[in-house]
Amino acid sequence: MRTNLDFAPFYRSSIGFDRIFDLLENASLNADNWPPYNIVKLGENAYRIAIAAAGFAEHELTITHEANMLVVNGVKSEDEEVQYLHHALPVRPFVRRFELADHVIVEGARLENGLLVIDLKKEIPEEMKPRRIAIKSEMTKPASKQIEGDKAA
Repeated sequence: MRTNLDFAPFYRSSIGFDRIFDLLENASLNADNWPPYNIVKLGENAYRIAIAAAGFAEHELTITHEANMLVVNGVKSEDEEVQYLHHALPVRPFVRRFELADHVIVEGARLENGLLVIDLKKEIPEEMKPRRIAIKSEMTKPASKQIEGDKAA
């Protein structure tokens, strides 16, 4: 489902929001809904992605963290010695992309009960956290010092 929205007027009056407009334009490119997944917020800065990866072994899954992008690949190795009488399990290759916010890191991943579980955490650097600035008033002015001059005059 491709949208026909023109973001050109927003480009003229905004600075630094190019990434947001690109995200909006590319939102419909992930139209393939395979494999299904859940995104869970565990806390203020903790998230979890659970992807249905039944039938995949750990060595057949690849997780890559690029700049603000998490890419999960699944490629099932073919066993040519197996002769299927009925083959209905949907174990097909997939690529699933997740757009990540700034400062989101991957804490770890594990494969349990057919789910690929990826834990994420948002770690804002100390210099980017809000800080309170003290306000000083000029109510009391320091007493002016007189320079001692010649007392003979």
